[in-house]
Amino acid sequence: MYFSTKHQLPVGLITLASDGENLVGAWLEGQKYYGESVPGVMAERDDLPIFNAAKKWLDRYFAGKKPTVSELPLAPVGSFFRQEIWRILCEIPYGEVTTYGDIAKKIKKNSAQAVGGAVGHNPISIIIPCHRVVGAKGQMTGYAGGIETKIKLLELEGVDL
Repeated sequence: MYFSTKHQLPVGLITLASDGENLVGAWLEGQKYYGESVPGVMAERDDLPIFNAAKKWLDRYFAGKKPTVSELPLAPVGSFFRQEIWRILCEIPYGEVTTYGDIAKKIKKNSAQAVGGAVGHNPISIIIPCHRVVGAKGQMTGYAGGIETKIKLLELEGVDL
């Protein structure tokens, strides 16, 4: 069984999803692939400790603090390949960016396009920082939450755009 709650952020309303102990999803309202990785219906439940921890994490992030991904128990649902890409995303430091091609080189087997597909399907937006991935020449490319949101997140982190 999966549970959900909502939380208002400066970039919009976010839905958090959990298996009861781990965070399995975080989607901005209107985001591409919203809720796609969670099978079945999510029951609304606001009182889970993981939701309180995730809300505090997000509030600290938007207050300009630098919370780390490792502070939260995450369990995104996806294929082995996607899991591998999401682990790499978690290693991108706050305030820095990398490219799809650089991630493809790290895994030594797939194209930047395949990496882009996995990055785009990241089910835990903001916390797993897919917004820190840019095009080969630093251009702002796809973000399931919208390019404007991606730019706001990178500006918040002090990235020179």
